[in-house]
Amino acid sequence: MQELKLYEYAIIRVVPKLEREEFINIGIILFSKRHKFITVLHAIPTEKIKLFSEDFDIEQLQKNIKAFEATADGTTAGGPIAEMDIPSRFRWLTAVRSSAIQTSRPHPGMCHDLEKTAQRLFEELVL
Repeated sequence: MQELKLYEYAIIRVVPKLEREEFINIGIILFSKRHKFITVLHAIPTEKIKLFSEDFDIEQLQKNIKAFEATADGTTAGGPIAEMDIPSRFRWLTAVRSSAIQTSRPHPGMCHDLEKTAQRLFEELVL
């Protein structure tokens, strides 16, 4: 029997107008310390974002989410934070901030397959 794997995930949100505090779920970040696993899945709903703010800079959002991914993945494009260990990167990415890209508080869970769970959460919470 396959062991259950402990994980944490957070929902990635875009906040088109910070002063209104309204957000749209655009992705998830899922991580497991024990299994040294981290993944980011995202989809940018351009039309939906434009309904909240016609002048929102979608190109900048795409650049920012790529930097978010690079940090999670630990690539050099992620800068110095990407050089940290996986738990530190997850904690940094999910820290409370006031910016156009924010995350929910982390939520724990247990599963058999981290990749499948990330995909399921993405489909349920974002798409």
